[in-house]
Amino acid sequence: MASDGRDETPDERMDRNWNELLQELRVAQTGVQILTGFLLTVPFQQRFADLDAYQKGVYLVLVVLAVAATGFIVAPVSLHRILFRRHLKRELVASADRLAQTGLALLALVLAGAALLLFDVVVDRAAGLWAGGAVLVGLTVVWLLVPLRLARGARRA
Repeated sequence: MASDGRDETPDERMDRNWNELLQELRVAQTGVQILTGFLLTVPFQQRFADLDAYQKGVYLVLVVLAVAATGFIVAPVSLHRILFRRHLKRELVASADRLAQTGLALLALVLAGAALLLFDVVVDRAAGLWAGGAVLVGLTVVWLLVPLRLARGARRA
């Protein structure tokens, strides 16, 4: 592992990595849980019956994606409970990182799909497709491509 100038043991590094991941997950968990909760209330609104088959299908896919995103983003908590005091911090951090990344990818799909559905209902199908695509591209840029570019630039420095 490349040195980052910190004077810490491997265990201290894993503890720091775990704490940093927890801070990130606290932000993501709140948002994804609120979004999932909101999506679960939509069918109980009067206008839900006005949605066409396509819109209802998109909605159901969004619910599945939102529930999955919530599950993946909250999964590190369960993982920690099961691995607690088993001296598996390295495995915990690595697995929780993969779960969080998967949850964020699912969250990006939910956000893009929510924009798609909203614009489809309010404007029209074409606007919905454009809005959903724009959100997906925007999130891909800021959540994936910018960090990868920064990482690549840091390796060269």
